[in-house]
Amino acid sequence: MPAEPLSRPRIVAAAIDLIEREGADAVSMRRIAAGLGVGVMSLYNHVPNKSALLDGVAETVLSQVEFTDDPDADWTDRVRMQALAFRQIAHHYPRCTMVVVSRQLQSTAGLLPVDRALATLRSAGFDGHDAVRILRVFIAYIVGSLLREVGVTPTFAPVPHSDVAVENVDPVLFPQVSGLVPQLVDFDPEAEFAFGLELLIQAIAVQLRR
Repeated sequence: MPAEPLSRPRIVAAAIDLIEREGADAVSMRRIAAGLGVGVMSLYNHVPNKSALLDGVAETVLSQVEFTDDPDADWTDRVRMQALAFRQIAHHYPRCTMVVVSRQLQSTAGLLPVDRALATLRSAGFDGHDAVRILRVFIAYIVGSLLREVGVTPTFAPVPHSDVAVENVDPVLFPQVSGLVPQLVDFDPEAEFAFGLELLIQAIAVQLRR
């Protein structure tokens, strides 16, 4: 069968695959061309440079976020659904999500989730300034939780398959850590994320009442 024609979606898909395997630092036009079995100069007919390629990666990942927003639902339920939708795609593309949050996207894919989140917060009664700040808090929480799950950042609650031996901590020097070993080594990412999300929503609801 003839080879699939070179195209921007095919190039972006190759970049996504490479990022998920080796991280964003591994991406180069030469590396992508080699993976596709084409000359590096042929890529420039579809993607002008590496920066544009990474924008394409971010846009493609964001375009797969499935928002099931109900304008008639309470704002807390809408925020919850939006956060879970973003987390779902972030969990599927953990390394590409780091690319997403590092790009300033002006495309429909980049602006749509931001606009929906801000619209939800504004409809709840927050002014523009607070809506933007709350959105940033949610993004920080979602991304931070994801980093912990994939083991990118250290944490006091070891992730699965961690080599952190909390049970060997000196109980005299660290009585709280030693006494809570079962809780510290127990990690359910779904439950942990839901717990933190509810704390955020409750805190924001208090802020709104004020």
